[in-house]
Amino acid sequence: MEKGTGGTKIMAVESEKKYAYFLGCLTPNRYPGIEYTTIEVFRRLGVEIVELKGASCCPAPGVFGSFDLFTWATIATRNLLIAERQGNNITMTCNGCYGSLQEANHLLHEKPELKERVNKILKEATGYEYQGTVEVKHTIEVLRDDIGFDKIRDAVVRPLTGIKVAIHYGCHFLKPSKVRKQGSSERPRVLDDLMEAIGAESVMYKDRNMCCGAGGGVRAQFKDVALDFTAEKIQNMLDASADVLTTPCAFCHFQFDVGQQELNKARGTNFNLPVVFYTQLIGLALGMSPLEMGLETHQTPVQSFFDKLGL
Repeated sequence: MEKGTGGTKIMAVESEKKYAYFLGCLTPNRYPGIEYTTIEVFRRLGVEIVELKGASCCPAPGVFGSFDLFTWATIATRNLLIAERQGNNITMTCNGCYGSLQEANHLLHEKPELKERVNKILKEATGYEYQGTVEVKHTIEVLRDDIGFDKIRDAVVRPLTGIKVAIHYGCHFLKPSKVRKQGSSERPRVLDDLMEAIGAESVMYKDRNMCCGAGGGVRAQFKDVALDFTAEKIQNMLDASADVLTTPCAFCHFQFDVGQQELNKARGTNFNLPVVFYTQLIGLALGMSPLEMGLETHQTPVQSFFDKLGL
């Protein structure tokens, strides 16, 4: 891409088979196994995941954007601009990052005056303006739209037969539904269909679409309230005889993984429902080992899940 704006030639976004990975904050710092697994799973399925060099925090949509929309949009757009200059679309493994970048991209297309204000700052800071050529897609969307469940099913070498999975979709992946466009936000199916493609059974449970409890700054300010949500969801999953909990959001993953141990310590509960990120479940089905995916680093033990799989 050439520098400047007047008559600038923008590099076209490259093939849908290549994406820039927006890591966010929590994935590389808390769960590098999710990062590695996601890159390797996509490689095995024919999609190249590359580094988004120089990216910052997304920043958090529910908190930052609520207090200062313009600054939030400017920081988010800077990340989009980096991808645009690389010639890549963006994908991620955090619903919050997805919500922030996808929402910012949507607003810039809907509100030309906001895009003009943001680009004025970006031009001063970087010498470039965001042209709006980048598409923001959650890794789930890439699996569904660019790879397809049939190809995933054909790649399975270790089907998760007999495994009952409790799916937690998370808030920012589904809503606002007019922007996210994932089908029904009340009865989502995409992850259920994906679990079936790798041989597992998705189990329904009470209050399936309830928040994990951590979002919107609740965990930081009102930890007991956050844990109330977590405890209720975990119990509902256990009541449905789930063998494992999975989610497409690294922050929700963290809340369920660490939150169970916090509940056990503070309230004397005995929660130990294994928490395995959804790309890690795919990785297991594709033949990856638990060790290379970093599953032993999770706070809540996953050995019962391994035993069920015969690992």
